[in-house]
Amino acid sequence: MESRSPITPSALTPLRTVAATRYVTPLREGGSLPAIVEADDCGLYVLKFRGAGQGPRALIAELIAGEIARAVALPVPEIVLVALDPDLARTEPDPEIQDLIRASAGLNLGLDYLPGAVAFDPLADAPEADLASAIVWFDALVTNVDRTPRNTNLLMWNHRLWLIDHGAALYFHHAGPDFQDRSRDPFPLIRDHVLLPSASRIEAVDARLAGRLTPDVVRTIVDQVPDAWLAVDGAAADGRRAAYADYFIERLRAPRAFVEAAIRARSV
Repeated sequence: MESRSPITPSALTPLRTVAATRYVTPLREGGSLPAIVEADDCGLYVLKFRGAGQGPRALIAELIAGEIARAVALPVPEIVLVALDPDLARTEPDPEIQDLIRASAGLNLGLDYLPGAVAFDPLADAPEADLASAIVWFDALVTNVDRTPRNTNLLMWNHRLWLIDHGAALYFHHAGPDFQDRSRDPFPLIRDHVLLPSASRIEAVDARLAGRLTPDVVRTIVDQVPDAWLAVDGAAADGRRAAYADYFIERLRAPRAFVEAAIRARSV
């Protein structure tokens, strides 16, 4: 684990915005067709498209979950906002990719590309108990259904474990506009987490991690979600943003049912 010192909103690095300049190659995983793109800062990013089948909610989940992970000192690639010009589609021969680029004009989400990273092997790369417990705690907080042995969404890069792909987290926001009412729900699916067998210190890390996510830190993270991603289905961006913040502020209030559920899952 990294530094355990308290974090303040001013210590959070604001998301950078870059402009995509070149579509490099698709990553044909699932139905969302993420891609590697080059940006105007000469960096390579894994681009998640706003116009993909999962829609903007997947990008909201990527941003909020990823920045919460960063706030509790978990290793995640840098997240950036990526401005996408629909004219970029003209150089792509694949009609499906052309349509996706045009449907995603405006702000999208990118993650720093980790060249040479390899898939996490739970037998060879098992993390120490403190880190495993922190990751399980985080995934239970953000209701991430996608960190199982079948699909770990963990990479090893530079001899370090990295968390990726949080678009399936925050599944509660698919339940309707009043999702904040579910903030106290446990997360029973944590029983399927790939790191649960190694997470023997969930109770020990709980107070430390929750203490880093003060209401001001939560609001600072949520404030970075672009209005265009929030203002869907007739919802006002400010109201939807407040709902996400209220959800997590209430979910982090002790006693935390998601922590109790994770501890119980280890005892089964």
